[in-house]
Amino acid sequence: MKAILFAIAAGLFWGVGEVFTKAVLHTKQIGPVTAIAVRSTIALPVLWLVYLVVVKGANMEPQHWTKADPSTLWKLVLGSGLLAGAGGMVCFYTALNFGDVSRIKPIAFALAPATAVILGWLFLHEPMSARKAIAVALILGGVVLLSVK
Repeated sequence: MKAILFAIAAGLFWGVGEVFTKAVLHTKQIGPVTAIAVRSTIALPVLWLVYLVVVKGANMEPQHWTKADPSTLWKLVLGSGLLAGAGGMVCFYTALNFGDVSRIKPIAFALAPATAVILGWLFLHEPMSARKAIAVALILGGVVLLSVK
């Protein structure tokens, strides 16, 4: 239940935040790359503060990240940092600059979980049930409906 509540909170934060972002981009006073830079600049000190409280203060993570093996660190840097962090944000903000938030946000944020379910099944050997497969098919169908004018 805790995971679901955090996921709901994340979705709400992102949904509200991207409406603000689209409103900013719509003014044509600020471009998508600047918006990402400001977002990251504001987010980083908050994230490091949370890191210090959660990891250092409350000792809620299994070990310090510097003790992780090189393979784990490369996955963190390449997958989370470059692909999801930089690549995903640049593509998403650029799409938001050109399209309606009511189409762009659902497409991007529906493909992410569908991709995660499929890749989790293929590469992490997570279970795939008929229910998950149907959910992914419905998500992809929704993306097609939103993508076609």
